[in-house]
Amino acid sequence: MKNQLTLSLIAFLFYACQSSPGAEQTTSEDDTLQTTTSIQNALTPEEQTAGWQLLFDGTSAEQWRGYGQEDMPSLGWGVKDGALVIDKTPNPKPAGFGGDIITKEKFGNFELMVDFMISDTANSGIFYFVMEERDSPMWHNAPEYQILDNATYAKMGGDFDLNTHRTGDNYDMQSAAKDFMKPVGEWNTARIIQKNGHVEHWLNGNKCIEYQVGSPEWEALVKKSKFKDYPKYGRTTPGYIGLQDHDYEVRFRNIKIRSL
Repeated sequence: MKNQLTLSLIAFLFYACQSSPGAEQTTSEDDTLQTTTSIQNALTPEEQTAGWQLLFDGTSAEQWRGYGQEDMPSLGWGVKDGALVIDKTPNPKPAGFGGDIITKEKFGNFELMVDFMISDTANSGIFYFVMEERDSPMWHNAPEYQILDNATYAKMGGDFDLNTHRTGDNYDMQSAAKDFMKPVGEWNTARIIQKNGHVEHWLNGNKCIEYQVGSPEWEALVKKSKFKDYPKYGRTTPGYIGLQDHDYEVRFRNIKIRSL
């Protein structure tokens, strides 16, 4: 009899806890969080009010085109699982495969957010101040937010210098104080702020570098870099936003921008 009463009491307390207001509230909050975090390539009402616009909606690359082309490349770039993807370059490389892409619209002062996921040994970049110049690649004139498989390239050693070439760096110009990169196969978030020539690179909520276009410090960095022979480097505004094809698979999503 005593055991039966004990079991009854336990059962009563269990069901009472399950139906308590606190338990219902916790479940509701969890469901809301899961719903919110599962929404990709969309703007919240707050973002819309703040002036953000999507550069990729998860289904179409209609806001992009090939660098120096009217349309997207015929091969290589595509939309997969809600991401804008550049595939790994086959060997031999088919005609019309890949290449850098740029937005159809130019931007002046802006804040840009991009989620990206790299594959093993990946090398890519997000470019801004992009100008199109006949017979000249995108990187000749546009600064680059570097994207790299830092861990793999660090193991290579040899003549490869990672300084100013890690993810979040101002490519060949400035290096972040720390490596804020997440491992291969995980999503990272890049943020670029450009206002009147003052530029900041952020990675996963951490500031990597900042600079002022045209300042004595910036001019000195340019002269020491591979861009010293390109007088238009970093001086085009408004300019296009660009994504680089560097032979390895990289995925992009939640690409959004707002004017400042």
